[in-house]
Amino acid sequence: MKPAPRTSPATRRTDAAPGAGVRGHGLGPTTAFAACSLIWGSTFLVISVGNDAMPALWSASLRLLLAAAVLAALTFATGRRLPQGAAFRAAAQFGFFNMGLGFSLLYWSEKTVPSGLTAVLFATIPLTTALFAHRLGLERLRPLKIGAAVVALAGVGLIFSGEMGGPVTPLPLAAVVAAATCAALSGVLLKRGPRQHALGANAVGAMVGLVVCLAASLLLREPHPLPATGPELLPIVYLALAGSVGAFVLFAYLVNRWPVTRISFVSVVVPVVALSLGAAFRQERLTGAGLGGSALVLAALAVAIAADRLPARAPHRT
Repeated sequence: MKPAPRTSPATRRTDAAPGAGVRGHGLGPTTAFAACSLIWGSTFLVISVGNDAMPALWSASLRLLLAAAVLAALTFATGRRLPQGAAFRAAAQFGFFNMGLGFSLLYWSEKTVPSGLTAVLFATIPLTTALFAHRLGLERLRPLKIGAAVVALAGVGLIFSGEMGGPVTPLPLAAVVAAATCAALSGVLLKRGPRQHALGANAVGAMVGLVVCLAASLLLREPHPLPATGPELLPIVYLALAGSVGAFVLFAYLVNRWPVTRISFVSVVVPVVALSLGAAFRQERLTGAGLGGSALVLAALAVAIAADRLPARAPHRT
């Protein structure tokens, strides 16, 4: 009998049983990408607003506590179990780097860094994601996609060019860059693991993130009041339900279906969404820089999607 051909981890993962994902729910990846962009287009601002009412890391901990409870309940209510074995390790790594270390750095830095500038620095995620995915053997390093990421980053910088000169100390800025790097790494690590359902993966991720954020809050000696007023409670509830239960579940759904570098372009669409929402609901003026930067971002996204559809170039032999 002829032995079965060997497959790489990425191939085995792609061929996993469809039941491990959320196939059959009628939700297309493009719709999920758009929904992630819409939700995360508001979260930087909501985190900043919440930090005005509650201690930053304590607020992140309460968000994750609520999200973990809802995600675990949904997992069991739909007849599924929390991930185990290699799937658990991938979900825990995702939670540690994104919701734990990343949230701790992001919430702390947004006490002083404007939300718009934070969005600009998070637009580095497509570049770092491409490097991590290449280093871990998940995707080829496509020059066209790297170029698209650079153009998108330039577009985001152009959108928020008026905010770049504010007085911000280097350490919070470094914390934002570190948070963005953690977010990029977390998506690649989740992609690298076995295919799994988005609810269970995020339930484990939120639990691990909760432990990290709570430990950071204790180390910083933050007070731990229970939210009692609208300004204290509403950001936590919104970020838990819309951000963690909504957008992060959609992100994990996309990880099962798209190249992780394409998904990472959510981070450059988010500022465009924020700009559009501000114009639609707060009568904020659309500047020429904002419109030009938005056009660059959308063009870069189109190029990134087209790059995934090009056949991989065969390695050059000498």
